[in-house]
Amino acid sequence: MIVKKISNLLLAAAVFAVGCTEQSAPPKTANNLYETIEFEMPVIQEPQIPDYSVSITDFGAINGGIEINTEAFAAAINAVTEKGGGKVTIPPGIWLTGPIQLKSNLELHAEQGAVILFSANKDLYPVIATNFEGLDTYRCLSPIHGRNIENVAFTGKGVWDGNGDAWRTVKKSKLTDSAWKKLVKSGGVVNDKGDVWYPSEQYKIGAEGSGDQNVRDDLQTKEEFETIRDYLRPVFVSIQNSKRILFDGPVFQNSPAWNIHPLRVEHLTVKNLTVRNPWYSQNGDGIDIESCKNVLVQNCNFDVGDDAICIKSGKNEDGRRYGIPCENLIIKDNIVYHGHGGVTVGSEMSGGVRNMHVSNCTFMGTDVGLRFKSTRGRGGVVENIFISDVYMTNIPTNAISFNLYYGGQSISEMLAAGGMKTSTELVPVTEETPQFKNIKISNVTVNGAQQAVFIQGLPEMPLENIELNNLYLKADNGFQIIDAKGVKINDTKLITRNDIALHIFNSADVDVNDLAYDYQAADAIKINGSQCNNISISNPKTDVKQYTTIGSEVPEKAVKF
Repeated sequence: MIVKKISNLLLAAAVFAVGCTEQSAPPKTANNLYETIEFEMPVIQEPQIPDYSVSITDFGAINGGIEINTEAFAAAINAVTEKGGGKVTIPPGIWLTGPIQLKSNLELHAEQGAVILFSANKDLYPVIATNFEGLDTYRCLSPIHGRNIENVAFTGKGVWDGNGDAWRTVKKSKLTDSAWKKLVKSGGVVNDKGDVWYPSEQYKIGAEGSGDQNVRDDLQTKEEFETIRDYLRPVFVSIQNSKRILFDGPVFQNSPAWNIHPLRVEHLTVKNLTVRNPWYSQNGDGIDIESCKNVLVQNCNFDVGDDAICIKSGKNEDGRRYGIPCENLIIKDNIVYHGHGGVTVGSEMSGGVRNMHVSNCTFMGTDVGLRFKSTRGRGGVVENIFISDVYMTNIPTNAISFNLYYGGQSISEMLAAGGMKTSTELVPVTEETPQFKNIKISNVTVNGAQQAVFIQGLPEMPLENIELNNLYLKADNGFQIIDAKGVKINDTKLITRNDIALHIFNSADVDVNDLAYDYQAADAIKINGSQCNNISISNPKTDVKQYTTIGSEVPEKAVKF
């Protein structure tokens, strides 16, 4: 899609992130972060910052949100860099600025009461070669950006604001009538249908062109992309090909596209953050951790417009060419108040994802709780995922979702458009076939969802070895299992509004043991599909056979009770 020169440049830069010396995990002791991790997890290295400090006011920064302070920020960063590194303090106040370039051995400390507000003047954010949504492309320069750096920290209790409303499109369906009228009256343009608002005519032209979701695939040169600059929304914080990065304490909010995007970073620590975006913000993800190694996300709060905690590793051919997986991740003690997914893997996972631990997380009102997504064409392997002690309330769609037919919509949008896509068509298995396997989910409580569990693989590549233990699920609908192999469901309590507790289609080696459910309907359990095989359903307290309907196409003796 993009000229080969850019791809080679980015691929060469990726080499910087490879080869970081690791420490083995410490001995297991009480309250040790690594004690309950199910795989070999290196100690995550935090940045070491020299003991030297300056304030942006030392370099002429002016409080108030009117005077632009880009030069003051740059001068302060250069001053500590010339000393070998140190801390740049941002005191209480409103500090308007253009883009900030990060450098090695730097701590940006935003004190309580500080608001760093990025200018809405798009002339300050030139079009550059970068990577977005897993593809090499051109986008506008990120407000906060750094490449090939190490030992960088964001600390303090201040607020970093990306001024995203100046960049984002808005769908009419996501606003009240009065809010929509106010937005249209403020300026910008509306599409021909009158249901989407754009910040400018240039944005509208960019959005209506041919593209892979939000990446135009019909343009080649930088000059061509510059003609639609307004459309090329940057991620708020972009850190690429770097080592030892720390986020600890601040608020990051109001991003043009994704909020925080670490790409090919080794030793990433994210803790005690608040990440916010308006719920209507298109692509307003919280944090997108892409092709990173040795990662901690702990004790953070997310309230965003798209997926909250996202794990990725590139898309399609570009992602497979880099071939850098996202691996060794600990995600624990987080709260998500709103988002399309609480913790999400994919859909850009072409480099693979492996060794991920998720525990003690709470999702309240997220579109989906635990979300795994991909589609044909991605390739890549997602494996060795361990999830436990997750609590969910008021989930509008699927509490737990595996969807290998992802097409760029949220699940709410997919359901509104007619339901989840499925197919019985077998296609050849190639390097473009995604694979999800060896995933264990335990101790999950769901109080309110449209669907408790939705598991859908591909006919040519079923989801494999999915284990669900000790679940308490209150939802309108129970389990749906499609094109899966090696699914185990143990010790689960299911309370549903509708009669169907479990629907299995074209799946094999399924073992359902002690699924507690009010078996009153003759078709509480439905099994269909000619590919079904070795399905076992048992409950010592109930004769589940009398409540099971088996389709005529299911092979004889494929199901046992």
